[in-house]
Amino acid sequence: MKPKSIIIIISIIAALALIKIFFFKNENTEGQKGGIKNNQPINVTGYVVSSRLLENKLFSSGTVTANEEVELRPEVSGKLIAIYFKEGSTVRQGSLLAKINDADLQAQLRKLQLQYKLAKEREARLKGLLDINGVSQEEYDAIVNQSQTINADMDFTRAQIAKTEIRAPFDGKIGLKQKSVGSYVSGLDVIAKIQQVNLLKVDFTVPERYSSVVSVGDIIHFSVDNKAEQHEAKVFAIEPRIDEQTRNINIRAVFNNVGSVIFPGAFAKIELMASKKEASIMIPTEAVIPELKGKKVFVSKGGKATPLKVQTGTREDATIEIISGLSVGDTVITTGMMSLKPDAEVKIMSFKK
Repeated sequence: MKPKSIIIIISIIAALALIKIFFFKNENTEGQKGGIKNNQPINVTGYVVSSRLLENKLFSSGTVTANEEVELRPEVSGKLIAIYFKEGSTVRQGSLLAKINDADLQAQLRKLQLQYKLAKEREARLKGLLDINGVSQEEYDAIVNQSQTINADMDFTRAQIAKTEIRAPFDGKIGLKQKSVGSYVSGLDVIAKIQQVNLLKVDFTVPERYSSVVSVGDIIHFSVDNKAEQHEAKVFAIEPRIDEQTRNINIRAVFNNVGSVIFPGAFAKIELMASKKEASIMIPTEAVIPELKGKKVFVSKGGKATPLKVQTGTREDATIEIISGLSVGDTVITTGMMSLKPDAEVKIMSFKK
């Protein structure tokens, strides 16, 4: 073999040896580095378990209505000759609000009054004659009957006149008038509406499964769209049946509307206290991991992640109740749970409040 070929072969072998040395060196170095990395603890966030008051609230929606509301309509047809109220004003019970023309009835009443006066005078004269047997009992009874008949006709006429007067059925605030003086009105026409707004009703519903939660006398909290503050109302009536279509129970509460701060017809957002638990364990919702056979959480014990089976209860916006599986003082892991394995080393970087 030529010396030149030998030199080439030796050079190739030396190059392969150097490549092997450097390759395995780098691989071993990377492996060592990777091993160090894999052995590092996982950085997580913790939450120290404590107990607190749990208020189980029930939310619903409803409508605010006036305690009393009436459409003012005439009982008889006729010409509207007077309106005595100011729109938007407060009126007292029994005050005269509007008047229908009653000239014909007033004339009829005056006629009956004259007839009644004459009948009573004749009755008095016949009574004197009856005492001396100047007339028969039958004649006297006839005039007495005539007087009573005229008196009854007078009462009927007065009742008809009263129907031409529209009076306030209760203390309240009257709305906008719908008819003007001079209009011909009938029982189908609404002259105005009157509402009792110093006391309001809040009507709402709850599902039938919560029927045992609400009782007469309970206090509810509600708010309306145009106001931020919460108001209190007291439950005073519950419908004694469940609606067959919605499976809900209708409930009514009353609210003392001091200063008329809320208008009838407003949409109400209802908040009702369903139950209270004085000492409940609540943890962040994200700490709970669903499983095929239940739920679990990871807790940090001695720097290692330990899975625990838990049973959950009431859920709030950001927390959930733990009925069993945790104790006060446990440190629950709230981040990185999906990459955790049992006994994995963890380092708590911060605590969630």
